[in-house]
Amino acid sequence: MIPATQLRVGTTILYNKEPHRVVTVQHITPGNWRGMVQTKLKNLKTGSTVENRFRSEDKLEKAHLEQHEMEYLYSDGSDYHFMNSENYEQVSLSGEVLGDNVYFLIPNIKFNIEYYEGTPVGVEPPKVVELKVVDTTPNMKGATVTASQKPATLETGLVVNVPPFIEVGETIRVDTEGAKYLERAK
Repeated sequence: MIPATQLRVGTTILYNKEPHRVVTVQHITPGNWRGMVQTKLKNLKTGSTVENRFRSEDKLEKAHLEQHEMEYLYSDGSDYHFMNSENYEQVSLSGEVLGDNVYFLIPNIKFNIEYYEGTPVGVEPPKVVELKVVDTTPNMKGATVTASQKPATLETGLVVNVPPFIEVGETIRVDTEGAKYLERAK
């Protein structure tokens, strides 16, 4: 059991007997009233979100998730197929479970798949992925690192802002947490 005041973004709890991940959390202390914790929770089974306000004295049960490192294999249009590197067991996940993480799926990349009671409920991509630029505007003469940025479409369909000197065909490193350009890949 964890106190409501110790909830953090990314924490998984049992709310109404189902696993939920904390999406946002805000501590509210209105004058001389008791403190509250305003949260937005995402149901890991259904994908729906709900907002809830907990009292600061409330105790919540932490949901225990199993994590398995799995390698992305392929997509058949609607599902994405992964293989457990240890026992070669395969699992397919829908785009709803993956969410925006589909933009980081390239063959042979390893993701951590989270399971709750034997059912896959979430994924955690690596912190940084290397993706190839497939479309962007041409390089501008005299462009420097401090100049404004331009949009670039990557091999997975993700669009990120990159410095003007990045060209089509280059491989860049992308931060998966904020889907942001980090640097050129070496």
